[in-house]
Amino acid sequence: MVKFAPFDAADYLDDEETIAAYISAALEDANPDVFLTAVRDVARARGMAQLAKDAGLGRESLYKALTPGAKPRYDTMLKLLHALGVKISVSPLHS
Repeated sequence: MVKFAPFDAADYLDDEETIAAYISAALEDANPDVFLTAVRDVARARGMAQLAKDAGLGRESLYKALTPGAKPRYDTMLKLLHALGVKISVSPLHS
């Protein structure tokens, strides 16, 4: 019997380009929990305690903000993304 280790996206999120692509792909999903999960994966890859410190948040606040179903404040998400070294941008929809 072949055994596989569970897939963990955090194992592959090791540079800003990969992180930006991962979060951008998550933003394309209509379900906001997909975005929160992606940011949480990146946070785990970077270290939750360090990210909380870099973003000026308490560690418990960070965990709460990234829990599926959470409704984090816009400024909280901007702080997190900035601390991760990425930003959100918009482009026109193509018809």
